[in-house]
Amino acid sequence: MKNFINYFSIVCLACIGINAQAQSQRDFDNYRSPDKRGVNQFEAPKDTVSTFDGLHVRIGGASALQFQAIDHENSGNALTPVLQEIGNNFNLATANLDLDVALFDGVRMHLRTYLSSQHHNETYVKGGYFQIDKLDFIKKGFMENLMNHLRIKVGHMENNYGDMHFRRTDNAMSLYNPFIGNYLMDSFTTEVGGEVYLFNKGWMGMLSVTNGKLNQAVTNPGVTSPSFIAKVGYDNTIAPDLRLRLTGSIYKTNQTASAYLYSGDRAGTRYYNVMTASDGSGDGFRAGRINPDLKNEITSVMINPFVKYKGLEFFGVLETASGKKSAETSNRTWNQYAGELLYRFGPTENLYLGGRYNVVDGELEGGADVSVSRYQLAAGWFMTKNILMKVEYVNQEYNDYPVADIHNEGFFKGFLLEAAISF
Repeated sequence: MKNFINYFSIVCLACIGINAQAQSQRDFDNYRSPDKRGVNQFEAPKDTVSTFDGLHVRIGGASALQFQAIDHENSGNALTPVLQEIGNNFNLATANLDLDVALFDGVRMHLRTYLSSQHHNETYVKGGYFQIDKLDFIKKGFMENLMNHLRIKVGHMENNYGDMHFRRTDNAMSLYNPFIGNYLMDSFTTEVGGEVYLFNKGWMGMLSVTNGKLNQAVTNPGVTSPSFIAKVGYDNTIAPDLRLRLTGSIYKTNQTASAYLYSGDRAGTRYYNVMTASDGSGDGFRAGRINPDLKNEITSVMINPFVKYKGLEFFGVLETASGKKSAETSNRTWNQYAGELLYRFGPTENLYLGGRYNVVDGELEGGADVSVSRYQLAAGWFMTKNILMKVEYVNQEYNDYPVADIHNEGFFKGFLLEAAISF
């Protein structure tokens, strides 16, 4: 009944959104469109020409549904947990609600709510932020030359570490992701903090401080110290039809009760129930993802190249994370490498074919060195700028896990079909 109510709500919101778009055919300034126009955008563009004409409210949303046909196995050793049986069927449909408000010239707010997700049956807020690109609310033209290049964001929001999170599926919002699953080490978390950006002739720099907490509380004040995030990059069209972007990011927490950088997504994975035991133990709603479990101290560095020439595009990931639990005497290190190659074609690049290869390796608590590899093959069709159909074949293998671990000689493989809507 609850899911029915959520979906009735999203249909009503779609009608509201369509009506709102009929009244105003423009998007906000300094805003990433939640449809095909937002594909291959990263940080929201920095606009210097204003279209603000008064308070403007945009109600949007997203919905996604998958059919899953995946098999999983492990060693079947007497000490290895027995995997639950899974078959071919539909996953739980997911839905998001987005509220964006242009509050003043150069000032806007964003709020995202998960109406339906794999991990939580109830509706809950993912997070939101307040973005300032002008200071005209102080005085018309106040520090205009500086603010043409500067941006300030404050909120309980998705942290801007790396570029992967701009291409990942965020619960029901999957139009930006050309594949169905996200990356193995899925760096995504929401913390309370602020970000300051500087944009200039294709160059971008960002500094951020957060309180280091996913779950907010005023108790245990000495347990968690702030997290620091920095990012620098270059993104420009350097020749006709040729775009180059290269960024480097760092995320650092010296002390925290629980680091959620690789386990902060509460919505859940797209590979439902894989590598989960018959008693419910195992990967659960994070099935298929790898959490290094650097729980109390962590430093992560990521480099992301992106190249697009006409319809051909490449996106890469080089990442290393080191840290430990408080009880451990020395740091452990995990590395992630990934590359995806896509070709977009059709009259508006509304069709695409692509492949992604993703590998992680690192040390488990206890000393075992393990690795995980995955490849994904995908095809997609933007039926309209708001509707995407995509299909994926996935093959993931776990190597060198201990005999008593559910991933011992484990693998899963199969097909998924996803229908996604965003407006």
